[in-house]
Amino acid sequence: MPPWLAGLNAPQLQAVTTTEGPVLILAGAGTGKTKALTSRLAHIVFNRLAWPSEILAVTFTNKAAREMRHRTEMLVGDMAEGMPFLGTFHAIAARMLRRHAPLVGLDANFTILDTDDQHRLLKQVIIEAGLDERRWPAKQLAGQIDRWKNRGETPAEVPPGEAMSFGEGQATGGRLYARYQERLVTLNAADFGDLLLHMLVIFARHPDVLADYQRRFKYILVDEYQDTNIAQYRWLTQLAGTRHNIACVGDDDQSIYSWRGAEVANILRFERDFPGATVIRLEQNYRSTPHILAAANGLIAHNKGRLGKQLFTQEAAGEKVSVVGVWDGPEEARLVGDKAEQRCRDGARLDRMAILVRAQFQTREFEDRFIAIGLPYRIVGGFRFYERAEVRDALAYLRLIASPNDALAFERIVNVPKRGLGDKAMQTLHAAARAMDRPLPRAAEAIVDTPALTAGARRALKTLVMDLDRWRALAETTPHPELARIVLEESGYVAMWQADKSPEAQGRLDNLIELTRAMEDYPSLTSFLEHVSLVMDNEASDAAEKLTIMTLHAAKGLEFDHVFLVGWEEGVFPSQRTLDEGGSAALEEERRLAYVGITRARRTATILHAANRRVYGQWTASIPSRFVSELPLDHVEVTSTLSGGPSLWRAALQGHADPFAHVAESRGSGAGAGRGPGWNRAASGGFAAARNTAPAIDVRASAVSVGLKGRSDVAIGSRVFHSKFGEGVVTAIEGNKLEIDFPAAGPKRVLDSFVEVRR
Repeated sequence: MPPWLAGLNAPQLQAVTTTEGPVLILAGAGTGKTKALTSRLAHIVFNRLAWPSEILAVTFTNKAAREMRHRTEMLVGDMAEGMPFLGTFHAIAARMLRRHAPLVGLDANFTILDTDDQHRLLKQVIIEAGLDERRWPAKQLAGQIDRWKNRGETPAEVPPGEAMSFGEGQATGGRLYARYQERLVTLNAADFGDLLLHMLVIFARHPDVLADYQRRFKYILVDEYQDTNIAQYRWLTQLAGTRHNIACVGDDDQSIYSWRGAEVANILRFERDFPGATVIRLEQNYRSTPHILAAANGLIAHNKGRLGKQLFTQEAAGEKVSVVGVWDGPEEARLVGDKAEQRCRDGARLDRMAILVRAQFQTREFEDRFIAIGLPYRIVGGFRFYERAEVRDALAYLRLIASPNDALAFERIVNVPKRGLGDKAMQTLHAAARAMDRPLPRAAEAIVDTPALTAGARRALKTLVMDLDRWRALAETTPHPELARIVLEESGYVAMWQADKSPEAQGRLDNLIELTRAMEDYPSLTSFLEHVSLVMDNEASDAAEKLTIMTLHAAKGLEFDHVFLVGWEEGVFPSQRTLDEGGSAALEEERRLAYVGITRARRTATILHAANRRVYGQWTASIPSRFVSELPLDHVEVTSTLSGGPSLWRAALQGHADPFAHVAESRGSGAGAGRGPGWNRAASGGFAAARNTAPAIDVRASAVSVGLKGRSDVAIGSRVFHSKFGEGVVTAIEGNKLEIDFPAAGPKRVLDSFVEVRR
């Protein structure tokens, strides 16, 4: 038997040897899809069904492309050499575009802009149009243009409603997009989205070019087909031509990237796009235990938009999936730490364990707990909480209050938010500090009343120096969490992010709220800053084994022996913000994300949910995620640290909501013992007013919902503007949630903080 066929199970063998016609390989988690894909490639090459240059093999990442090439070479040796069209979508499209660049007004040596260059060029376009770049930031426009290019839309093809979604007056997003494309041609440049978009334009305008590629590519292989966007889908289907020798490998149950343009519909309609297609299901899992797979199968079966498959394994049964109810977030972190240490005592390796979170804010309590008990960990797929830019800015203000000579902290915030203290002012400050042999903050105090700086710079610097002195005096009588809130408000730092229209701005405000909440667990500002230093030093630890903390999105494609799935509560997972914006389609994607999380586990999966959680500073009484109730009882072990015991949480698994009514009442009136702050970019009273707003608990048939009071300037019939959906009319209001009819996008449910009222 040829080496590339050895060890394949029957469906894998079929996927490798069915070479003619369209083939969809539905590869479940852990079913050996990479082995099947590379074996298919080797089978085509070795049997001389096509020359290596006549095969188009597309992946999403350079790592996956290298792995595919390496495995193929291991199977067939030198015959795998000379495969110029094995790589990522962008790499292959760039290779094609350099050959045909003059057809879209570019030279073959065009430059591919990185994100920073793209944003700088867009900033020029925005300013040229007479817009305030602070109100209409380049990053926001870049995101909108990226969405259009992901759909394969040129400026002329953007829907009219969406074309009005950025800017004001005649400077609409569509016009700015067109101007940006003109500037790119002038600069002989393209961004990443252009690589595919330009090829689609060339295919449409020059059918001979498309026909040439259709003749060239006898076989097309696509990895992770469920993650393709519309532009990639159009590019692939056009290249498949009339031969239709296209084999796509993917898993509709693992499509979790709609927020970056992926369309699960691409894989769901494969059989309509290619009539007579062969569909092969890889369902034998080589990773997880039967209980883990049964739990995952039972959960994902609740999705309607799927092709359907049933994972199975020949492994031993192993432990049931554990579902644990805890009182609050800190107890969740303690319990996970204890279980991880116990697993280590039983012989497990720490580097084969993972905590998977839905949102980045959830990592902080685990970081704090693991530092306290000395458990080595690492954050993967994102910044550690205290490394995020907005958190480091806030910490710099606090460090300056605690240590007036901290020059590094002073330099970080002296012009954040912008105070007119640019490079020249900083050069003058540094020169003065060297001449006086003083730390930078002390030198600043000495020159604020001298002519060394311009009048504007002197005023700005003097205001900052006086503010710092006032905050230090306030620190003697004010609790340090409250002091932090005051500093962030009065410095203008919160206002800076409230004015930012980028999609990330609200998340940054959320992180600042979480930071001030974290300070409440420490007796003083000094002790808190010492704790942060310990957390930041964790990465320098030489421990060979570290527990991994990462988001569910970042975990796709990975596996661990022991997985802790935390924060499975309504509103956290599934994410309420995601559901408000995406409705039923978003719920199905959230469920796919839960499926991905469970199937990362090889030996054990532990799901945790808290009866109370502080989300961005606000106590919320919670019930288990609806995903908990969708798990099959025969494969789940339910426990709880709460009064009422496992029976309370087993009721949730059986779909009964009434037993959870007392959860909201157990913390008294309101949302709980404490009132957390809430920065909202639309809040009329600023941070101080939001700080005094307690959420109201509403116990209903199947959930405990926590809602903030809605805006006073929005009413039914109000005309509003949303950065993604354009202009619309409010048709219903529920707390801070709005039902809006958008002419360009249809009816949507959005939070009131994401819209502007049009007068």
